[in-house]
Amino acid sequence: MSINVFNLPDLGEGLTEADILRWLVAEGDTVTMDQPIVEVETAKSAVEVPTPFEGVVHTLHGAEGDTLLVGQPLISVSDGIEAPESAAGSGSDDDAPEPTHGAGYREEELAGTRPSAELSVDEADPEAGEDESSGNVLIGYGTSAAGSSRRRRRKRGGPAAPDGAAPTGAAAHTHDALTAAPRMAPTVVSPLVRKLAREHGVDITALEGTGPGGLIMRRDVLAALEQVENQRSRADAAGPAPTGLATAGPAAPGLTTGAPVPPPPAPGGPGAQGGPAGAPKPPAAPAPSSSPEHGGTGQDVDPRTGLGVAAREPVKGVRKTIADAMTRSRGEIPEATVWVDVDATELLRLRAELKAADPQTTPSLLALIARFTLAGLQRFPQLNARIDTAPDGSRTITRFQGINLGLAVESERGLMVPNLRNADRLSAVELTGAMREIIDVARSGKASPAQLSGSTFTLNNYGVFGTDGATPIINHPEVAILGIGRIIDKPWVVNGELAVRKVATLSIAFDHRVCDGGAAGGFIRFVADCIENPSGALARI
Repeated sequence: MSINVFNLPDLGEGLTEADILRWLVAEGDTVTMDQPIVEVETAKSAVEVPTPFEGVVHTLHGAEGDTLLVGQPLISVSDGIEAPESAAGSGSDDDAPEPTHGAGYREEELAGTRPSAELSVDEADPEAGEDESSGNVLIGYGTSAAGSSRRRRRKRGGPAAPDGAAPTGAAAHTHDALTAAPRMAPTVVSPLVRKLAREHGVDITALEGTGPGGLIMRRDVLAALEQVENQRSRADAAGPAPTGLATAGPAAPGLTTGAPVPPPPAPGGPGAQGGPAGAPKPPAAPAPSSSPEHGGTGQDVDPRTGLGVAAREPVKGVRKTIADAMTRSRGEIPEATVWVDVDATELLRLRAELKAADPQTTPSLLALIARFTLAGLQRFPQLNARIDTAPDGSRTITRFQGINLGLAVESERGLMVPNLRNADRLSAVELTGAMREIIDVARSGKASPAQLSGSTFTLNNYGVFGTDGATPIINHPEVAILGIGRIIDKPWVVNGELAVRKVATLSIAFDHRVCDGGAAGGFIRFVADCIENPSGALARI
């Protein structure tokens, strides 16, 4: 009897880990090839993962709620076939070669790094050596069979699948959803390189690989770390700032811009004991009591506030992705905000007329505003762009011919930004249907990686929360985001007379590196004019 171990596959978009939401099978269950076995949550979406093996579930490598890295064992499946006694110990079974320490390390080094037949040659790992099959990929992403000694097994109750056959069933669904995603992730295929970058806080999306085809190698991560250490050494030599506050130097290329990690104080040096060198060590503060009179539950008390801890929630999955994205946006983008109040009375009146004439094809208010936004981006293309930073610090502004419109959506899994590809080609009526569909998919948690990545400009309707205005955070790596507040009755001057009108506040946050206030102001004024005179605007765009 042999046991096949299925490792957590690379689920696309350069994701390196996934959380186990729920197991669909239990130990001892019989599974068939391509049967969904587990539902996992990545930073992008929830995905059902099928098994490439059939047999009896031997081991589930993880409990619900656990986080597994790509390449770690996910499930072990036994084929249920007892080996003949004559063959026992002969060492001739190709399916179960005796592992060695060197071979185990080699397998770990190559796990998930062998490209499939669908990948280009440039994406292969030049350090991988001879062809080997990692077994660490989804059905349909299979590594080349040339280097594998494992025999193809015939599925019970049906004919064997022909070589090169397309995946079917749950595997095909997962395969299609993942392959539809654009390869916008950094060119790094080695889990060891990802792990090294993650442990040291290096952002691989900002690195430029030195391997073939821009492949990010281990040496690229080490070079980024060395540059950080050099900057830290120069900062230590300069001494502390006069105010006593740490002054963060410029971040090295590829390093995340979250809170800086201060170097550990030298033993016996200044600050080693929380005060000047030679100063007596202050007495330690008494630990707060965990008794109920101190606000605790008798079990867990926060030492800083003295209050009882109601709950501790790990930052992972989608929440971790949101936190990292917001931190990076605030840390990297020098943003500015412009806002304007707009009279939306005529827009509401026009939509009411359209609904009375043809209720089935009436565009929504958000779709009409989105249509005006897309027209504004075509007039001010500086805001439909991205800034790319090279390892040497040089920057390039990349502008796009089309527009992928992102929509900020609140869901049970957190803030999602699904996007409409080539939204500039859609009319207001087409935008209505497309927006309704993608918002429903995002709120259900079933959006694919392709639907949650690749936006070039984001529209944020925070008026649904009953708020008038906000300073939205730019969705990195975009360079601008437009926010819409609620539409309410306000006093407004019309033709020199005071009147009650339907008024909303528009606000745009933009990256000051790509344009100045003139472009941002011109854009938001264009959108506001379209809202105030929608009939004339729709006739022109």
